[in-house]
Amino acid sequence: MEFAACYTSPKTRARDTARLACQALNVEPQEVEVLADGFDRDDALELLLAHDDDARILVVGHNPCFEQVVYDLSGARVDFKKGGVVALRIERGEGMLLVVLRPRELESLAV
Repeated sequence: MEFAACYTSPKTRARDTARLACQALNVEPQEVEVLADGFDRDDALELLLAHDDDARILVVGHNPCFEQVVYDLSGARVDFKKGGVVALRIERGEGMLLVVLRPRELESLAV
């Protein structure tokens, strides 16, 4: 799977997580200050809509902002665990929840 971009919070844990993930994805993480605090729906759309419609974008950041952004884009309430992954499809500024993977589920996929 190819990713067009990876955006990460400049905070240590997010930045380290992004670097680790990006090694396998062959993309360089880009630090974005807005991901450090107060990330919201409009910020997410600004990052995501700067790419082609079919582009895959990885965004690494923090809660509770991410749970709220997922809700604001898709209407889905998710329990976003540290190290978890949520996939959304964004079309015309609206999102559809595709999958929620918790760390334990991600570990089982890696084996």
